[in-house]
Amino acid sequence: MDLDWLKDFLALAEQRTFSRAAEVRNVTQPAFSRRIRALEDWIGTPLFVRGAQGAVLTPAGAHLQPLAAELARSLDRARRETRAVGAAETATLSIAATHALSFTFFPAWIRRHLRVEVLGTLNLISDSLEACEQIMLAGEVHFLLCHTHPDVPLRVDADRFPSRRVGDDLLVPVCAPDAAGAPLWPLPGPPGAPTRLLAYSQASGLGRILAAREADRPSGTALETVFTSHLAATLMSMAREGHGLAWLPLTLAEEDLARGRLVRAGPDAFAIPVEITLFRAIGCRNPAADAMWAQVTGIHAGDDPGGQPGRSGMADPE
Repeated sequence: MDLDWLKDFLALAEQRTFSRAAEVRNVTQPAFSRRIRALEDWIGTPLFVRGAQGAVLTPAGAHLQPLAAELARSLDRARRETRAVGAAETATLSIAATHALSFTFFPAWIRRHLRVEVLGTLNLISDSLEACEQIMLAGEVHFLLCHTHPDVPLRVDADRFPSRRVGDDLLVPVCAPDAAGAPLWPLPGPPGAPTRLLAYSQASGLGRILAAREADRPSGTALETVFTSHLAATLMSMAREGHGLAWLPLTLAEEDLARGRLVRAGPDAFAIPVEITLFRAIGCRNPAADAMWAQVTGIHAGDDPGGQPGRSGMADPE
């Protein structure tokens, strides 16, 4: 049994169509379908009912879903821990970052502000905020990079994990344009007709922020959740195809907005300012982690053995 089969199964259970799930897993649809069939053959019972509306879990598939998710997490954790043991004598630097920041903010930020050649091997782990928090709390990484909001606490508390704000972002509601270039799913929307919402799942940090700020939305806003995912990139793809609107980080959506593939679905009152924050694990350190923290904070590594608890209001210099 291949671990990829479990990840394929979980992707199809979330996406509900073979084409979208194959895209998320970065494989061709025929290959993806063969791997789902191989998993069903290995288990010995169908896991999905295939129909015109997509793929729906059978009772056996629904039973397997939480077990497969936990098994995949356990195997990934075992691989990371084993890799960490093998790299213990090197200058490896491990950073957990949420999916959206991993391929938008992080590459330019690390290149612009940090001397990577001095820090040694860089290991970036990209996952949902919930998974990144678990990795950080388990002491498997030196740093966590994620979106934050003052009203939304994280599991990584300030006493154990000092932090610095390293950037700013904006959650903006976006959707596909209609033929005239206007929002296909505008906010606040016409009276009596809820706007289709592409929402984040509970594992998403952006979803936590949006839930906490829901009461601040302008009055008269009616939303109907039609799709959920913890991946902002998946919601962006669904929004681009016209399935509804999604609140996306501007760092992720700005290219699509510039090219007209997406438009702002509502006025500025619907946007939510957020911060991009770097947390440090004091108990997981090596010379590379000390050097990176010194560069981020502007404090010499020898004068700052663990970093001071609490958050700083200073952003990175541009």
